[in-house]
Amino acid sequence: MKVSELGKGGLPPADVFDRMCPSRGVLEHVTSRWGVLVLGALNERGYRFSELRRKVTGVSEKMLAQTLQTLERDGFVLREAHPVIPPRVDYSLTLLGREAADLVAALAHWSERRVPEVEAAREEYDGRATAIAAVR
Repeated sequence: MKVSELGKGGLPPADVFDRMCPSRGVLEHVTSRWGVLVLGALNERGYRFSELRRKVTGVSEKMLAQTLQTLERDGFVLREAHPVIPPRVDYSLTLLGREAADLVAALAHWSERRVPEVEAAREEYDGRATAIAAVR
């Protein structure tokens, strides 16, 4: 690689299709099942851990903690621990997190709107698969 091909900071340009590119890990964190939902919830407002767990139904305590830690490490989530008894921890989005949340929210809202078309496509596909199996 030539020096002129290097991107910002002297690194090669990001290429999410390259398995070694760090952008792929970022994409995986943001678009994971729980990552999308946590970012979406925090895009509405800040939450305490227990509130967030109630908002994102179905997530285990362990997975929520792991997801929040990953998103915090990546710079998307701000964790604020308050020195009170009982302990209180608030979670909110950073500016970077808000940008990512806006993007995944658009995808989440699109998927909500398109459920009927997806279900119809699944039924058609399953019908074809059943018909082919019956012929065999």
